[in-house]
Amino acid sequence: MAAKEARSVGRVPVCLCVLCGLPAAGKSTLSRSVCCTAARRGWRAAVVQYDDLIPEHAFHPKVVEEDVHLEEMHTEWKFHRREVLQCIEQFLQRSEVTSEPQSGCRINRAAWERCVQALPNSPPDPSQADQAPLVFLLDDNFYYPSMRHEVYQLARKHSLGFCQVFLQCDLETCISRNQRRSEPVPTEVLLEMAKRLEAPDPQKNSWEANSISLHTSDHVPECDIQRVMGLISSAVTNPLSPVEDNAEQKEADRQKCATSVVHQADQACRRMISDAMKTARENQVQPEHMRSLATQLNESKARFLHNLRKQFLQESPFTLGDDIDVERVVKKAVDNFDDDRKELLFRITNYRD
Repeated sequence: MAAKEARSVGRVPVCLCVLCGLPAAGKSTLSRSVCCTAARRGWRAAVVQYDDLIPEHAFHPKVVEEDVHLEEMHTEWKFHRREVLQCIEQFLQRSEVTSEPQSGCRINRAAWERCVQALPNSPPDPSQADQAPLVFLLDDNFYYPSMRHEVYQLARKHSLGFCQVFLQCDLETCISRNQRRSEPVPTEVLLEMAKRLEAPDPQKNSWEANSISLHTSDHVPECDIQRVMGLISSAVTNPLSPVEDNAEQKEADRQKCATSVVHQADQACRRMISDAMKTARENQVQPEHMRSLATQLNESKARFLHNLRKQFLQESPFTLGDDIDVERVVKKAVDNFDDDRKELLFRITNYRD
């Protein structure tokens, strides 16, 4: 049934293959090799290169101070990424395949046309069970799991094959290769990306099970190309199944996500309380006032965590695995607790009998 559904969207077996890794790790080189190998097998492959499709200003927006503007810039960047996936989805859904993106789409039209120019101009006969696979190689850094999960969601929605290839290249090599490019990524951006990069982790995220890692500091051997082809072939043969709208599961996922947020906030608050008590001791606060400070801080923390969980569940419509920046949510919430902590500490350290 799943294999039949996989053919119903794009008329042929389709696979979305995520290529992730640092800039200059070798993703573009790998994608060219895979395309050549795919062509020899009679497969059709298209390289979806995010750097070409997304406008430059979305990657390197003008830096401003106001938080609201920073949030708007982050939202715009995410919006462009999702438009790339929407173009793929629209391409697969149309009864007559065309390279034209939807009207109003803000991705680079010329780049999209180049992306799909090697693909068939009309859908093959769906009655043929042995149609050659259609492979989309998504070439981007994909340094957060949430970025990759959006691709997984699209594949699951339409019963497509899904797999991931992580290009593991040491930082020094990436920097050296990047500097030789005609338009290099700023080194400070590359260094920051290396800090944030989260490689596929099937033990943490079960949806990343169909993933492999390649060491690309040196030349990628033919055996690794064949490993990638085998991974794609397996994904094509075993497309994902759509998940039913399960209200109970969604609620369980929301509760689990809320628990994660509250747990991280609790750890941050404990560190803040410890720092506050240390400051009080350094200011030679009397023992009875130290006890009072500890009690008030812990009571404040308990109220804060209770309200945080309640507010998160009421205001966040997300389910587990959706694109939630937990770190940002926690930091924003903990800043409120920190204000209370500072006020309590100020009153205690400035208390006079």
